[in-house]
Amino acid sequence: VTFKVTKIQKMNILVTGCAGFIGFHLTKKLLLGNKKVLGIDCINDYYSKSKKYQRLNIIKKTKNFKFLKIDLNDYKKTYEQLKKYKIDKVIHLAAQPGVRISIKNPHNTLNQNLVSFLNIIEICRLKKVKKFIYASSSSIYGDSKIYPFNEKDFQNVPVSVYGATKLSNEIIAESYARNFKLKCVGLRFFTVYGPYGRPDMVYYSFLDNLKAKKSITVFNNGNMMRDFTYIDDVIDGIVSVIKTKFKNKNEILNIGKGKPDKLMDLINLLEKNYIQKFKIKFTKTVPLGDIKKTYANTSKAQKLINWKPKVNLDEGIKRFVNWYKLNNDE
Repeated sequence: VTFKVTKIQKMNILVTGCAGFIGFHLTKKLLLGNKKVLGIDCINDYYSKSKKYQRLNIIKKTKNFKFLKIDLNDYKKTYEQLKKYKIDKVIHLAAQPGVRISIKNPHNTLNQNLVSFLNIIEICRLKKVKKFIYASSSSIYGDSKIYPFNEKDFQNVPVSVYGATKLSNEIIAESYARNFKLKCVGLRFFTVYGPYGRPDMVYYSFLDNLKAKKSITVFNNGNMMRDFTYIDDVIDGIVSVIKTKFKNKNEILNIGKGKPDKLMDLINLLEKNYIQKFKIKFTKTVPLGDIKKTYANTSKAQKLINWKPKVNLDEGIKRFVNWYKLNNDE
């Protein structure tokens, strides 16, 4: 009788959604630190595939990186592929992002964010992964009026399907930590922005419109506020989480700048750095599922992972616009 022997390759870290915005930056940072990274992504068409391949081609040039094109919704195929690798830590960033798309197409968001999450966390259990870190969101706080948003506030009710899926992820992780002793850390990201960002995000889409001399629609008469958090700070936070030994089996951390900015401040900074004025249509309406203000309490992250964001909106938008001009201007 002959047995098929599968050679097990040692990969320190698995990053899901490695061709996405945060996944790309994290993978790049880990590879620069000489980590062995296995990256997986399904390269869906939620936004331009070419932007995902642009990111992927950059990280593919680095040694110690292996890429697998996998749809996490396919449990059997994912498990078969990952059986070949010894993985210490998993950073799960793959998801269907976007509050508004979750209102329009809830089935897709629920599928992508619940089925794939359950599949990957179950594989972590079977493979006895040492630490499972995953992306949650500030959207779980809903329209809470308790500012700043605090991880100890359990009264929050998400107002979007997207937020509901992220809160569900946290509850599933809690049960895996409790029942199977899997170390889990959920990171509630607050409006992450920066180079190689998602073109559906407001700072990016506004700049696309400015470049094309198209008008922009500003909701709630411009009175929206967001805790805009620069990508480099977010990556520093994730790396700190990877390195930190946590006492508890399960933790949730806010990863935000810790200061909300007015949407109009963002618009003014885009104008100032691009040296062009917007044509603005103001409207009183607030889109379904949107939150008027997000504001992170970051004291827990400061205490547990010694993390403090450094980049303010002024500096962050300057860096983004400089990158945009090099990469998106003819």
